[in-house]
Amino acid sequence: MLDLRFFLEQLQSRKILQVIEDADWDEEIGAFSELVPQMQNGGPAVLFDRIKGYPEGYRLLINSMNSLERLSLIFGLDEQVDVKVENNTQFVDWFRKKLRTVQPIPLRKVASAPLLENVLLDGDIDLYKFPVPKWHPLDGGRYIGTGDMVITRDPEEGWINYGTYRVLVQDRRSVGCYIPRGKHGGIHREKSFSRGETWPVAICLGQHPLLFLGSCMEYPYGLCEMEFVGGLTGKPVEVIEGPMTGLPIPANAEIVLEGEAAFGDVKEEGPFGEWMGYYGSPVRAEPLIRIKSILHRNNPILLGCPPNRPPLDEQSLFRCLFRSALIWDEMEKAGVPDVRGVWCHREGGSRLFTVVAIKQRYPGHARQAGLIATECHAGAFFGRFTIVVDDDIEPWDLSKVIWALGTRVDPEQDVEILRRTWSTPSDPIIPRNKKGFNSRMIIDACRPYEWKEEFAPVVTARPEMLQAVKNKMQKLGLFI
Repeated sequence: MLDLRFFLEQLQSRKILQVIEDADWDEEIGAFSELVPQMQNGGPAVLFDRIKGYPEGYRLLINSMNSLERLSLIFGLDEQVDVKVENNTQFVDWFRKKLRTVQPIPLRKVASAPLLENVLLDGDIDLYKFPVPKWHPLDGGRYIGTGDMVITRDPEEGWINYGTYRVLVQDRRSVGCYIPRGKHGGIHREKSFSRGETWPVAICLGQHPLLFLGSCMEYPYGLCEMEFVGGLTGKPVEVIEGPMTGLPIPANAEIVLEGEAAFGDVKEEGPFGEWMGYYGSPVRAEPLIRIKSILHRNNPILLGCPPNRPPLDEQSLFRCLFRSALIWDEMEKAGVPDVRGVWCHREGGSRLFTVVAIKQRYPGHARQAGLIATECHAGAFFGRFTIVVDDDIEPWDLSKVIWALGTRVDPEQDVEILRRTWSTPSDPIIPRNKKGFNSRMIIDACRPYEWKEEFAPVVTARPEMLQAVKNKMQKLGLFI
């Protein structure tokens, strides 16, 4: 059941949900969101209630996705994968199989929903009704949208996009929404403005984590994310028609804002602490979304997913797993043979440090793998380093990757630089007058193809001897 409250019941039954009362929305909840993920096993999910200045029942959930156990619940995989293994390749394999076989299922429209328990219009609209946090001390205000879905329609082609973009409360009845250039929601907005039309938008602020995760990954242009989620679960996502926008809104959502933006109606947005751990983008004018209705359930729950420094960013675990599967799948579709593994490291926020393992088959194979992994759809936005290693290196094992870097790389021969690639204004290393572009480094950390058979052999025992000794150590009760 794609209902946030059902998910909370699952967490509670497993004793991995912590309820905290009397926390302050002004920076204290943000400090919790930084410290809890540092706890053992990613810490519990935390549900805040009786937040300072707010009545009981106006709640906020954080850290809901920050473990393999919780991801297995979200995707219904708890009986299928070993959730005790960090950097779990079974998740990547499962995602890859789904990418090949899933068939999107059209949304199912329903007439009624718990979301319609409260419909606020006109003078009743007040965004401060909800316990919106100020997450970090240097944030430009209270960001209501961190674990959100921004729902838009292409005004020319008609397809629906569900995207995750940060949303700032500007005042009681308007918000600012920052969308990096090239993202699908931003393309919809630009199309609307170029046609002389207002841009209708619905912003979902609390929903089952699977819907949220479905909205925050890279899908091909024109694919509706919720139809893909329906394909993952085998059941259509149920939606209602937004009373003001006509947009398809998940029926079991907790809180939804409906509004519209007009060309030239702007207000400064930012700064905001982003997932790479910096305030990288300047304050800038963004279109103002004027809210026309607020829909919410009784005792509503905000889903918070504020960015923190890698690897503490809550989304990064899922993003590592899913983006690794996407890049691997796209490499194979592009004709790169014998890819043996892909891992987008959490320390790089799943974008900045990608490692690909291959079985070398021909001259130039490693460079081909590195180039395509760097510039395929799933890897193109805001990457930094792509490292290609031989198949004896597990790409998720950072110690082995660094060993390969130190021993199989000749910097003069094995490093390629790509220039003027797709970046973001949030990139902290790019000067403000050059935002939008960055460069990428591709490192060939494979044995040189033309003399790989003569490369110095690795110091190790024979595999059968290692296994025999492991078996003996187990019998002796020694930990392996």
